[in-house]
Amino acid sequence: MHVVRRFCTTLLFCLPLTAIADEVQVAVAANFTAPMQKIAEAFARDTGHRALLAFGATGKFYAQINNGAPFEVLLAADDSTPARIEAEGLGVPGSRFTYAIGSLVLWSAREGYVDPQGRILADGDFRHLALANPKTAPYGAAALATLEHLGLREKLQPRFVQGENIAQAHQFAATGNAELGFVALSQVTEGGRIASGSAWIVPADHHAPIRQDALLLRHGEGNPAARALLDYLKSERAVALIRSYGYDVE
Repeated sequence: MHVVRRFCTTLLFCLPLTAIADEVQVAVAANFTAPMQKIAEAFARDTGHRALLAFGATGKFYAQINNGAPFEVLLAADDSTPARIEAEGLGVPGSRFTYAIGSLVLWSAREGYVDPQGRILADGDFRHLALANPKTAPYGAAALATLEHLGLREKLQPRFVQGENIAQAHQFAATGNAELGFVALSQVTEGGRIASGSAWIVPADHHAPIRQDALLLRHGEGNPAARALLDYLKSERAVALIRSYGYDVE
């Protein structure tokens, strides 16, 4: 009897922990891969919840969510896609907010190759320019807008090497399959500075602001871990991590 009582006491002690520790399925824009991996680690330590992360292009996530993918939180690379999902009834009203404001950078893995003013786009002798698919990846759309701003889109279009998302665009540039490419600043930043290669940080007035919004999806409406993750993204620890990768935060 004493053994049974002790077992029951142990079981009751464990039940609250089981209720608290939940998992959340998160669709994350590819540009936010590195900071979100760090945030997920800290989130698990601080809350006991586990964030299961999938990375990809925001446009692809939109299609998957519409087709019933069981994502519970979306961290998009833009603000229009979450707004559209919310308007279509697949997101929880009032849960959307901007978690980061991204920066576009022209980057090469070669030291000294990209000048700090980006003049290489007009004057450089290069064969390939990597960028993400502008139809599904907001950073790709920002890259096209930048080239339009500079009057170089038509001239450089034959040299485009298009990635499915910003991660693939970065891979093209990192491996030398493209001499340079438009990528997210977060992909080449470490400790607040360009980690390697050479880069031109594109001025903010060359393209529309890359406001990246988070949204609680209908699948996650009843999941405490989903709401906890959205709250955690606004915490001092998460904001510090986001800023360390070159993003701005409202």
